[in-house]
Amino acid sequence: MKIAVDGMGGDYAPGVVVEGAAQASSEYGFDIEIVGDRSKIEAEINELSSVPSNIHICHASETIGMNESGAVSVRSKKDSSICVAVELAKEGKVDAVVSAGNTAAFVSAAMLSLRRLEGVERPGIAVLFPSLKGPVLMIDVGATINPEPQHLLKFGLMGDVYSEHILNKKKPKIGLLNIGEESTKGPEFLKETHRLLESSKLNFQGNAEGKDIFAGKFDVVVCDGYTGNVVLKVAESIAETVANFVKKELKKGPLTLLGGILSSPAFDAMKKQIDYAEYGGAPLLGVNGICIISHGRSTAKAIKNAIRVAGEFVEHQVNRHIVEAIKRF
Repeated sequence: MKIAVDGMGGDYAPGVVVEGAAQASSEYGFDIEIVGDRSKIEAEINELSSVPSNIHICHASETIGMNESGAVSVRSKKDSSICVAVELAKEGKVDAVVSAGNTAAFVSAAMLSLRRLEGVERPGIAVLFPSLKGPVLMIDVGATINPEPQHLLKFGLMGDVYSEHILNKKKPKIGLLNIGEESTKGPEFLKETHRLLESSKLNFQGNAEGKDIFAGKFDVVVCDGYTGNVVLKVAESIAETVANFVKKELKKGPLTLLGGILSSPAFDAMKKQIDYAEYGGAPLLGVNGICIISHGRSTAKAIKNAIRVAGEFVEHQVNRHIVEAIKRF
């Protein structure tokens, strides 16, 4: 299995990308093609104590910045690390692509080069949220801002396939993110989406309110990309704020500090459940290829786990199952 990694993508690239790729190649045995400025990547590789033999470099002379326009930069920077990595997938030279770079550019490059899977009109970014009952998949969190009801229906179908084949959940419970449980709530496009999901063969359980996500009432939560991205950013902020609150309170006195030390196993377990680095990356579902989007602030651990997610996607042939599910639908 060969996976391309955008060596210049992310706030801490190329250092953490090279480190994470090296960890993944050693742990999982994947051949990894790090795409980007050869001299900079080689400099980071030389800093490693040991370099796996299955690490390779594919030179790309340009880099797309995190704040650049996605569609414009993809067209103007053909030799950017994102575009070259996606082109490797298009040509069949790699099985998957991982990037912590500009999400809009990554989505645009995937759509332009790889196109969509048969039967899919719009792609969706799927993110795992922690809950009291295990991971919950939310789709979409930013790829399609203004979807139509039939697009949301396909999000539900793709989320169902991913949840079943990757998370091993049989007949995943599907929910539609809304402002209330009643089918009459929300704007007209959500009401129509509710009707479509209800008449489908999916295990649709009705509307999901915000409180239901972390309670684990649903296995898959469907929403438009605008709302999903807001939820994602708020969730990340809450996790960081709570962690800082806890640290601040533990430092107030010797008793609280002692209590914190005694409770450290519980805190470590909680941190692991809410740490995005543990989940690695978010698959872009619906494109005719495998694209895993990592957080812009990804650490080496997050990059390693994103590569793991890409490997799981390849191994379980998720795209084939999505196409088959759409044909049956």
